[in-house]
Amino acid sequence: MAFIVMISTMSFVVDLHYCGETLVDKAIFHTVETCGMDMENPLADGCSIEKESCCSDEQLVLDGQDELQQSANKITFEQQVFIASFIYTHINLFEGLEKEVIPFRDYKPPFLIRDFQKIHETYLI
Repeated sequence: MAFIVMISTMSFVVDLHYCGETLVDKAIFHTVETCGMDMENPLADGCSIEKESCCSDEQLVLDGQDELQQSANKITFEQQVFIASFIYTHINLFEGLEKEVIPFRDYKPPFLIRDFQKIHETYLI
């Protein structure tokens, strides 16, 4: 639930670089790489010839939500009863035993009269 709230409130910018009609590069968290055909003025201030570049940059801004509804105060009585009974039953499930019960604590193992593994030479490896 927290992940959905975080994604819905997050806003980011998508940068796109077009060369003519073709999409060359797109970027979300860094700057776009150009195709290298940008028109730069190689001469100093005396040049008056200007030509339009075939390249264009575009930015798409995706805005997240600014307002969140807090519905914690709108819980009905039936929902409160359900939540209380759910918590009460699940807390009682995790109560442990007061002490550890070992059912064979009072019994002693039988005497070993013959070692059958040694007699039949069958050993567990």
